[in-house]
Amino acid sequence: MVTGGASGVGLGIAQEFADQGARVVITDLQQGPLDDAVATIGPNCSGIVADVTKLAEMDAVYREVIARHGHLDAVVANAGIGAHAPLQKITEDEFDRTFNVNVKGVLFTVQPALPLLKPGGTIVVIGSTASIQPPAGMSLYGGAKAAVRNCVRGWIQDVKGSGIRINVLSPGAVDTESLRRALALAQGTDAVPAAVRKMGEGNPTGRIAAPSEMGTAAVFLSSDASSFITGVELFVDGGMAQV
Repeated sequence: MVTGGASGVGLGIAQEFADQGARVVITDLQQGPLDDAVATIGPNCSGIVADVTKLAEMDAVYREVIARHGHLDAVVANAGIGAHAPLQKITEDEFDRTFNVNVKGVLFTVQPALPLLKPGGTIVVIGSTASIQPPAGMSLYGGAKAAVRNCVRGWIQDVKGSGIRINVLSPGAVDTESLRRALALAQGTDAVPAAVRKMGEGNPTGRIAAPSEMGTAAVFLSSDASSFITGVELFVDGGMAQV
């Protein structure tokens, strides 16, 4: 089950799970984008409209997952929002919205999944390099991602003995439609390709990531290949957080 799976990183992750033969359920806030994503991913995917900040809605999601498939093996807590405001301009509403979605939404994705996951079950929380290197104007976003990363340190102790593993996957810049839209708004459509290239120039790999690369990392953290890995933050960022 992948929250926020209708676009961007979530879509790339859901697609990779489906390509590897998993039956995938994705959630998103709107039916239209959800239907489009399900059609793109293919017959092994279905969708459920849900708001991760509403515990009752997430409880309903998990009931539906069990009704459709009978069991749950892996959860990817991906749904999140960006926040761009310098310290001087942060509002109460923006603070509440950022932490509601990016922190409470992760809690309400993880907590109700626990009774359904059997030994060997996995949870992957999507973090960000901003948790340790927040760019200017992104202190709220970076703070929220740092919060969930620290939650995972505690959660692995709370689930001790259950056989459930919880890890954090932290992307850097990823070449998504939302990134390109933001760049187009800020710099104009014609400037987008050059802006994407420039973002990659500061990365040791010389480029930014594709959503599918987040998918392969999420599948790894959800597979037996990572059976003795829990509580880690895996930076899938081309080295961005290390320099």
